[in-house]
Amino acid sequence: MKVAIGCDEAGLPLLDIIREQLKEKHIEVQDFGVHNADPVDYPDIGEAVAEAVASGAAERGILVCGTGIGMSITANKVPGVRAALCHDTYSAERARKSNDAQVITMGARVIGSELAKSIIETWLNAEFAGGRSAPKVEKMNAVDEKYRHQGS
Repeated sequence: MKVAIGCDEAGLPLLDIIREQLKEKHIEVQDFGVHNADPVDYPDIGEAVAEAVASGAAERGILVCGTGIGMSITANKVPGVRAALCHDTYSAERARKSNDAQVITMGARVIGSELAKSIIETWLNAEFAGGRSAPKVEKMNAVDEKYRHQGS
């Protein structure tokens, strides 16, 4: 599995921990930064990670900022991406199993590192269950398609 990752300066300490976790699991990473505490505009990072997922360059994406909210909003603007803000393992599992979310976002100022590692582990190990959720995901995809081509 190839995972695209990125953060802003607020998310850097937590993403550093996640980077190490992914390395230990021998997961291939496409890293969009950041790697220092210099301020950046998180939408730039969120868009780059989401585009990597939408294009198929990465199977999944992980984004971290202060709250996870801005990254989630940004990633969800990229057509074809379903990003879920998760601050607990149950939401992370459901994001994959019920919503087929390819991108997870988290807030470094909201959760601790051990919880974040558990969330990532849960999310990485979960797969889309289909079943009753499949028609709902298809409806989400239809909304995406509708607005993707609007005004073209």
